[in-house]
Amino acid sequence: MNMKKALTIAGSDSSGGAGLQADIKTFQELGVYGMSAVTTIVAMDPYNNWFHNVFPIDVSTVKAQLDTIVVGAGVDAVKTGMLGSPEIIELAAQTIKENDLKNIVIDPVMVCKGADEELHPENTESLRNLLVPLATVTTPNLFEAAKLAKMPLITTIDEMKEAAKRIHDLGAAYVLVKGGNKLEEGHAADVLFDGTSIEVLETERIDTTYTHGAGCSSSAAICAELAKGASVKEAIYTAKDFITEAIRHGFRLNQYVGPVHHGAYKLYGAKG
Repeated sequence: MNMKKALTIAGSDSSGGAGLQADIKTFQELGVYGMSAVTTIVAMDPYNNWFHNVFPIDVSTVKAQLDTIVVGAGVDAVKTGMLGSPEIIELAAQTIKENDLKNIVIDPVMVCKGADEELHPENTESLRNLLVPLATVTTPNLFEAAKLAKMPLITTIDEMKEAAKRIHDLGAAYVLVKGGNKLEEGHAADVLFDGTSIEVLETERIDTTYTHGAGCSSSAAICAELAKGASVKEAIYTAKDFITEAIRHGFRLNQYVGPVHHGAYKLYGAKG
């Protein structure tokens, strides 16, 4: 068997719903061998309303992991998630360029305090200048797209289209702005721009709060499909179906959070 291999460079979510745990689960569900370089460890405090504590990993340790995977095993596609610092962002970009890696999915995860405040603006600049230009496809949500595009809060499809064009100008081959259920319109929609044409990908809005890990899993699904040889658009269409089913069958983990169901696409498919 010629098993395709995918790498996620991302943070660890101790609760298992997002981060590299979501990526590895998604890779497995889509038939790809997953490997991970851990950039941060995130633990949640059950004694303090699930407060997130973030423990960064030293850059030299991240590099050792990347050498193990990229040099030692080789990869067919790469996905980035939470990177945590400009130094790790620079390391990820350097690894991609020096090893001429292909099929690069940049999920520009930004840690923020609220809807309109960045915790580390310098990370956004590093993403904009170093990683997004290397992307086969980048997958910002509305908050991330606004920051990368230097726009105010995005609430409409027209604003998503404008953001996608601005982000494409940074160098990404394809830009997928993920609207999800946060748009003013009454449906779930993403906007895809390839530098020439804009496509709006719409699905029904699923009434649920069990969406933890949706963004990570969506971009991981794109990465997995690219690793298997799909075109970018084919990969995005499959990822859209994958995450729709995962959200549809999300479940309650505890009183604080409910993750998406990574096995739903294989178990239930388009039938729901």
